[in-house]
Amino acid sequence: MKKVHVILAFFLLVSLVLSGCSSSNSNSTSDSGSDSDVVTLKFMGWEASPLETEAVKKGLKAFMDKNPNIKVEYTPVPQTNYSSKLLTMLAGDAAPDVFFLNTEDYRTFQGKDVLLDLTEYFKAEYSLDDFIPSAAQVMEIDGVIAGVSSCTVSPVLYYNKDLFDKAGVPYPPSDPNNAWTWDEFVEVAKKLTIKDGDKVEQYGVFGFENNYSTITEYLSNGGNPFNEDLTSTTYQTPEVQEVLQSVLDLRENYGVAPEASVLEKVGMKASQMLQTGKIAMLAEGSWALQELASMNFPVGVAPLPKFKEAYTHGQAHVHSVSAKTKHPEEAWKLVSFLSSEEYQIDLISEGLWMPNRQSLYTEEGIAKWYNEEVHPEGFKEMVSYFKDAKVYPNALISNNKVNSIITEELDKFYYGGESVEVVTENIDRRSAEELAR
Repeated sequence: MKKVHVILAFFLLVSLVLSGCSSSNSNSTSDSGSDSDVVTLKFMGWEASPLETEAVKKGLKAFMDKNPNIKVEYTPVPQTNYSSKLLTMLAGDAAPDVFFLNTEDYRTFQGKDVLLDLTEYFKAEYSLDDFIPSAAQVMEIDGVIAGVSSCTVSPVLYYNKDLFDKAGVPYPPSDPNNAWTWDEFVEVAKKLTIKDGDKVEQYGVFGFENNYSTITEYLSNGGNPFNEDLTSTTYQTPEVQEVLQSVLDLRENYGVAPEASVLEKVGMKASQMLQTGKIAMLAEGSWALQELASMNFPVGVAPLPKFKEAYTHGQAHVHSVSAKTKHPEEAWKLVSFLSSEEYQIDLISEGLWMPNRQSLYTEEGIAKWYNEEVHPEGFKEMVSYFKDAKVYPNALISNNKVNSIITEELDKFYYGGESVEVVTENIDRRSAEELAR
């Protein structure tokens, strides 16, 4: 009997020791989390600028502080060939869990079944009505949401106030209702173009030969680059052809705009050309304000000139999730955070983005992000320009190869001497063939 008591005592002691160890481990996991409890998400985006990358990293730190069980490994990569690289990764087994996706690629990728359907996650937290119309239109594809809007951006007109002051020329209006007409804009560009003999020391404007900006002018002229059912481009319409010829005339007929190669020869980016007075005005995306505001010169921003009505278009990259992710719940948490007011506000305040939420366009909402040190005088008058922007037409097509066709053909018009009639016929014919595939 004594032997039995000894054996029972021994097992009781072992049980207590094991229980103590278990309790100790449990407390450790609860306080700090063990490696096995932490989910690692791979997140990939492009690096538009070091400033943007740092801003994204700052936001991710805030997310991880709130979600200690999720570790996000962010990999920014060059924008060149980003889409083809990402598609290859998604088709294989090396895909990131969450990633930036260009709106021009979004519908193409969704059609290849490489994106996780986020519709139910989205509906549990949001309504499309929470978002401005252009952002809502980009996200929804036949009732499915496979990417969530990050913000919105639009093309605008930047200008160097010092150069306007020196020339005695009034600044362009901030209010879209009073935007310059195209003819008024051309006259100002002439006044701001300065020559020394045959050499141009200062150009009036740069940036309109980028189709991203020119699309705004198509819309302004009552045109559109695509037909209503998105089965073909409509570059042969008079409204689009007029804009294209007017943009080429800036350089060819009026001499107020440089060819893109000028920037390459002087080794400057367009923002540096504006800062140093090589150009007086710049048509560029609203995201450029973050960099321009940090360059220590008086920069202004205004709506682009109009042909008939002042319009801009709106869009921005979406955040999507790989259909092969092993962590859909955690991936959704990250995607939701990357669209939240909390994440957006800092980046909007720095001038990188504009809000995609209706709530951030109210008087109270604007107060959350407006920054006098970044947003130039008169910027509040432009708020409706972004909120009411038409959706970026190129974001709605299901075949991203069309965008390459447009760029290729327009290069022949701007730099190869092809007529507007020949180039626009080629765009419409080739695009229709591609969209019919």
